[in-house]
Amino acid sequence: MAATSQKHETKSPAETQALAADLAAEMPPGTVLCLHGELGAGKTCFVQGLAKALGVRRPVGSPTFTLINEYRGRLPLAHVDLYRVRGAGDAFALGLEDYLFHFRGIVAIEWAERIAELLPAECWHVRLEPGATEDVRRVTVERPAQ
Repeated sequence: MAATSQKHETKSPAETQALAADLAAEMPPGTVLCLHGELGAGKTCFVQGLAKALGVRRPVGSPTFTLINEYRGRLPLAHVDLYRVRGAGDAFALGLEDYLFHFRGIVAIEWAERIAELLPAECWHVRLEPGATEDVRRVTVERPAQ
């Protein structure tokens, strides 16, 4: 079965977070969620909604300098930011393969395209693009084949 794709438009950060929360309910443990979009596209905002839906109580920010933040909730959440990673070699040095193949929660990866060759085939992909105004986002969600 082929992957499924849905297009959404959100009109505020709260709507982007609500969309992420709705999707969190469908993600089984072990889901790898690849987030795509330019700087400021709403990737971290999306992860904040995901975290809230998973019962994370700590504030969620971008792990640009720490690279990986883990949060406890109904399911554990690993938030990975690969903006400063140059490729697969750097990712292996971080121990990223443990998150990709052995993590029992949800792994949300910003800038996932930087390690495309390492990603499992059954990843979810979320593409965030700017819309007509500053707060509007076009969000495409691709789910793996079931």
